[in-house]
Amino acid sequence: MSDTARRALVASPTHSAQIAAQELRDAHDWVPMEDADMVVALGGDGFMLQTLHGMLERRRILPVFGMNLGTIGFLMNEWRPEGLVERLERARSFRVTPLQMTARGVDGKTHVLPAINEVSLLRETRQTAKLEITVNGHVVMPELVCDGALVATPAGSTAYNLSANGPILPLGSSLLALTPISPFRPRRWRGAILPERAEIGIRVLEAEKRPVSAVADQRELREVSRIDIALDRMRTLTLLFDPEHALDDRITMEQFIA
Repeated sequence: MSDTARRALVASPTHSAQIAAQELRDAHDWVPMEDADMVVALGGDGFMLQTLHGMLERRRILPVFGMNLGTIGFLMNEWRPEGLVERLERARSFRVTPLQMTARGVDGKTHVLPAINEVSLLRETRQTAKLEITVNGHVVMPELVCDGALVATPAGSTAYNLSANGPILPLGSSLLALTPISPFRPRRWRGAILPERAEIGIRVLEAEKRPVSAVADQRELREVSRIDIALDRMRTLTLLFDPEHALDDRITMEQFIA
């Protein structure tokens, strides 16, 4: 890389990612994360989320170009060490606004966590969860009996949301998906598509009898009584993609996979 480049390299602890990282360290110069203008991340989607969450916690947000050395790699580019400098110079940027989950526990404590893909509520025992859903302060569903529910961003709509039969949301659509997980009553409710400005509240009915956990991407809180979800417009993440392998195109094409 050029002498003026200020790029940091991070890699998943997996064997394949560490081998790839060593190859790149031998071929290019890198700087520590705190001195960098952008980041190259090697691993899978889980490691990409971990990297992005780390930047949110440190409040130093940099563009990230990921290369897939995991399983699916939906948020990653193809692993190809040749011509890396040229790829980085040509990369397209996509801005992703995370969700902010404010969760109140049965114990009365409040926790605030970011989520890039989705926020989900999941029953903790064999008993179904009973949830009350509000949108912008208005009760839209007095009682949803289910295994859980989730709110997904467009970037996360092809992850857990899609597995739960939720809709795929195009990047830049300014929408959120509210999707039930195994709904029992009302049995035919398949969720809702909401504008991104919507503020969504989910209250756990009979929270002590029917305990429910809240998960913001990979971080879980047990025995919650209520969560409130809204976009965190104060913080925006930037992902970098090869022009021929852009995230918006991948999300669109997911709709045609049988």
